[in-house]
Amino acid sequence: MIKAKEHQAELSLHLYRVLAKSFKSVNEHAVTASKLQGFNPTAFAVLEVLYYKGPQPIQQIGAKLLLQSGNVTYVIDKLEAGGLLHRTPCARDRRVIFAELTPKGKELMDRLYPEFEDRIDHALSGLNDQEKQVMIELLKKMGTEAEKLPPLPRK
Repeated sequence: MIKAKEHQAELSLHLYRVLAKSFKSVNEHAVTASKLQGFNPTAFAVLEVLYYKGPQPIQQIGAKLLLQSGNVTYVIDKLEAGGLLHRTPCARDRRVIFAELTPKGKELMDRLYPEFEDRIDHALSGLNDQEKQVMIELLKKMGTEAEKLPPLPRK
């Protein structure tokens, strides 16, 4: 029984390391793309979320990008000062503020996004369409199941 549990733990650790290394390798392509466009990776990621998903509550942008709200606010301030996005208060809840691309921001992303898309497609070119679909399904399952689990108590 202990051997099976040790094997399961070793396999889980190996999967974690492979996932982390794979993400790092693919993410380098995204970071390079954002830097070539003159943005830091966080600013480009904010623009990409708004471009792809449309107007978003600022709090949700941070959660989607795994950033603390102070970091998101700073980046949004800079992008707003550059005329690339604007804030709009929610009509139903005054505590919620949406970020939305301005026409200038949308025009910029219309121009930049195809190159970003090409770089990500290139980074993932080692997989065929069917393999990508399987990876999407498995990674979603892994993330969903991990979110359901409470953290283990300290020993």
